[in-house]
Amino acid sequence: MGSAMYYSGIRRFARIVMVLLTGSMLSGCYYFQSAVGQLNVISKSRSIENLVNDNSTDAALKQKLLRVQTIRTYASSELSLPDNRSYKRYADIKRDSVVWNVFAASELSVTPAQWCFPVVGCVAYRGYFGYAKAKTFGAKLEKGGFDVFVGGVPAYSTLGWFNDPLLNTVINYSEVNLAGLIFHELAHQVVFVKGDTTFNESFATAVELEGMRRWLQAQGDEQAYDVYVQDQLREEQVIGLILDYRERLKMLYESDVTDDEKRRQKVQTFTDLKQAYQDMRSDWQGPSRFDGWFAKPWNNATMVPFAAYYDWVPAFTALLESTNGDLAAFYSEVERLAKLNPDKRANRLDNMTKLALGAQSEHSA
Repeated sequence: MGSAMYYSGIRRFARIVMVLLTGSMLSGCYYFQSAVGQLNVISKSRSIENLVNDNSTDAALKQKLLRVQTIRTYASSELSLPDNRSYKRYADIKRDSVVWNVFAASELSVTPAQWCFPVVGCVAYRGYFGYAKAKTFGAKLEKGGFDVFVGGVPAYSTLGWFNDPLLNTVINYSEVNLAGLIFHELAHQVVFVKGDTTFNESFATAVELEGMRRWLQAQGDEQAYDVYVQDQLREEQVIGLILDYRERLKMLYESDVTDDEKRRQKVQTFTDLKQAYQDMRSDWQGPSRFDGWFAKPWNNATMVPFAAYYDWVPAFTALLESTNGDLAAFYSEVERLAKLNPDKRANRLDNMTKLALGAQSEHSA
């Protein structure tokens, strides 16, 4: 990025900061840390092209960045994803997560708490550029009786407001996971519905999955594709298991039993979930990337990200199939869904999901 473009980006950033800071004086400190954190990330980014041509760039990093350039070109030329400067810059922010998201749900509910912001609308988390601030906010929620989960996030999209750089937090991912992340984050720039986290994340996840299928087949790496498919099947199993137990909890919390009995059964349900996972993975060979998920304590808030990212993926996948794999047509159909009012959109996607899952069950029977 030339200096003129860089300072143009800074001016745009300054305008957004003013919108955020005037949006809510009560939340000024939160918006300020968000603004400063974003500016810090942008200021540390460098052109990937310049880094690749710089003899002082570490050889291993250079090879990674060369592959990123290939993936990034593929994303626009073959997946119809935005052809802009996002992921054409690299930033080393000297930490393992770029932000830490705080998720919360009431003690006896799986419905996530939400926070509303001027730019993105209402979302089921609050993000902090510092772990200590995230933990402090989470502790306040816990004192208020909420279940809380704080999770590190390696990357995020600014929805085209900025030229999102690739970060050191993900550069050591496998090529497969790196490509998936780029496809996912760019999808957020195609369609984004203010205040509808589940829609946005399910859509981006569907694009990621389809993009990975095409990318690996284009590489002619059958072995990597087979490994990817196996990993996706396992992930679908695990997510399905989590959502099943989330539904069990929902039914428990809505039942007529006493709150004390709900608390007792809640503890048992999470114990059963962990055991069900162990039973599921007993047929798998070697370690699993999902083991870490189940090694930690679970509560209602822990389930929030899974629901947000996967609830409507079957619906979007079915919608893509209905266009015979035409991504441009698929994006147009998604834009039509995005224009519906929230209730109608949710009902449409719920029905599409039920039909898609029913068809899968019939096919596997």
